[in-house]
Amino acid sequence: MNASQIVEAILFASDAPLKADEIARADEQLDEDRVEEALDALRRHYDESERSFQVVEVAEGFQLLTRPDFAPYLERFDTVPRPSRLSGPALETLAIVAYRQPIGRVEVEYIRGVSSSGVIRSIQDRGLIEVVGRGEGLGRPLLYGTTSRFLEHFGFSTLDELPRPEELPIVLRDRIPLGEDDGEEDPGLQPQLDLGTAEAPVAESPRTPSGNEAGRDEGDARDEASA
Repeated sequence: MNASQIVEAILFASDAPLKADEIARADEQLDEDRVEEALDALRRHYDESERSFQVVEVAEGFQLLTRPDFAPYLERFDTVPRPSRLSGPALETLAIVAYRQPIGRVEVEYIRGVSSSGVIRSIQDRGLIEVVGRGEGLGRPLLYGTTSRFLEHFGFSTLDELPRPEELPIVLRDRIPLGEDDGEEDPGLQPQLDLGTAEAPVAESPRTPSGNEAGRDEGDARDEASA
């Protein structure tokens, strides 16, 4: 078997993106350069033969995915896996974390203007964000950042593919000191910034619905439960 056949078989069987060095472990004849050459050959072959799928670079790896043009046909079948639906508050919170990471819960709430512990916990359970460190304030608050699952879900190869900072609302572009510690939730938290009608700037994949409604922590939990 040639390198292209081996790489194709691995991508076909994998349900997650794979890096070139991971693919190279499949056979002694492979190394990263040969894997890259095989990937290029597969791309050309799929394009020239107008196949319904393609090699996509996503989440710092490579994956075989159906071309977006065929989505309407796939949606008619319940057996075709679909990504879980994300509510508006979840998308809004993800946008804040993506652009301001590492970021603590209090700063997320400061920007959103509502309690956010429930929605943060929900998107963390989905593997879209994770704890990446601790802050310097009282109690060493947890800091959150996005994961490779976040990149995969939205079809990004790296975070560099997010919209440029100058295209963002000021609340995501500029970091403003809070002067607060991430202790117990403060029911009297008063936001000094308002997202207003600004849309969450996280780019959407054709497979991911979006929304821009936001609510209190209890409303977030209900949205996530019904998603």
